[in-house]
Amino acid sequence: MVILPELVLLAGALAFFVISLGKAPEDKLVRSTALLVGFATFAAAVLAFNSQGTLFHGAYAIDRFSQLFKLLIGFALALMLVFSRNHKDIESRVRPEYFLFQLLSVLGLMMLVSAVELILMFVALELSSFALYLLVPMRDDRSGVRMQMEAGMKYILFGVMATGFMLYGMSYLFGLTGTTSLAGITAFLSAGTPQPAAVVAVVMILGGLFFKLAAFPLHFWVPDIYQGASNETTAFISTIPKIGAVAVLIRFLALPSGHPQFLVHLLAGVALCSMFYGNLSALVQKDIKRMLGFSGIAHAGFIILALLALNGEGYGLAIYYIAGYVLMNLACFLVISTVSQRGENLRIEDFNGLYRRQPLLAFILAVGLFGLAGIPPFVGFMGKFMILTSALRADQLVVVCLAAINTAIAIFYYLNVVKAAYTADPENRPAVTAPASIQATGVVLVTAIVLLGALPSRLVEYAWAVVQSML
Repeated sequence: MVILPELVLLAGALAFFVISLGKAPEDKLVRSTALLVGFATFAAAVLAFNSQGTLFHGAYAIDRFSQLFKLLIGFALALMLVFSRNHKDIESRVRPEYFLFQLLSVLGLMMLVSAVELILMFVALELSSFALYLLVPMRDDRSGVRMQMEAGMKYILFGVMATGFMLYGMSYLFGLTGTTSLAGITAFLSAGTPQPAAVVAVVMILGGLFFKLAAFPLHFWVPDIYQGASNETTAFISTIPKIGAVAVLIRFLALPSGHPQFLVHLLAGVALCSMFYGNLSALVQKDIKRMLGFSGIAHAGFIILALLALNGEGYGLAIYYIAGYVLMNLACFLVISTVSQRGENLRIEDFNGLYRRQPLLAFILAVGLFGLAGIPPFVGFMGKFMILTSALRADQLVVVCLAAINTAIAIFYYLNVVKAAYTADPENRPAVTAPASIQATGVVLVTAIVLLGALPSRLVEYAWAVVQSML
């Protein structure tokens, strides 16, 4: 039971491997299998939620911390597969392989959140990353632009560089402590005098994780990969891997480096650079996926701002914020994937008059964007409010003021899309058809966004308790 979600994902990946051996697999079989595995993974995460234990000589820990992240990953995967199972821009002949790599990437993320040993953590991260690199260039080439190939090359090159940073930091930790276990590293650093090399090691590892979170300064890959990948692939890249990145960031920031003030200043600088770069760049974007890519960089800044406190409260807020961000982003990409008729990229003007062409999709898009902008009563507002309050209690007044300015900047480009959907004339754009499953998924996302925003205390308190138990 303790590794039931991982076993379900592994079985699903094997099923798609078997399907891919056939000459021409039926689309219906592929779609149904993907949906079945997605919901089975979420169900397995629910069933195994209270299970705890350790495996592989203490290298793999199944505790409340990892189970919470697995539940978030499973829920996001199930919802995403509902609106992305058709994959308008992925050729039918490669869809089994596509879902195979996608499930292996999720398997790597689930292993990552349970890994408490450096080598296992690295293996899980690479399993997740390399499966993800292969998804980007699998987009259909009918347009002839081949931007997905360029995006795939950039993604793997930046990923290899980030991996190098992380491995260098891990080697420092091993050299200092003589162990690859996080528990052993924590015990060694707590017992001895503060080691400046430990700070260097943690900073290098954080650099590798900032790539996964799409935070400054390892953010340059984001807009091109978002634009070059298919809509459904971008929906995956922009949401689920970031859940795993937050889990590992918390584990490494919890290490007692002996120089917390330096880490606070470093994280504050990274957070502000991410916010300003992301928001100012998003102001001039016309492609909706590029805009959401720069938006993701800015939101990574808010997540890092939550981690700034270096305590259980801040880590709990980071979990709450990433959960809300994933829901809001999925709501936006649900609309993008449905409005896009053949899987093509959409510009902001392509949403003109959406309230007439499909009122429910226009409402879902508006809720997602209002949430990302930080407008009440949605989860984005409550997440930003609590993070800024936490930073203010930590005497970070200047950082809070600059973050509030960034929130005001972001409202402009989010509401620009809402304005196109609700006030612009649809002109000759056709009506949009949304199947019942898409509409139901949209309603679930909207309900979750509103409930998390209106009633945040229970999840935040539970996240705090979970992090305290891990610490």
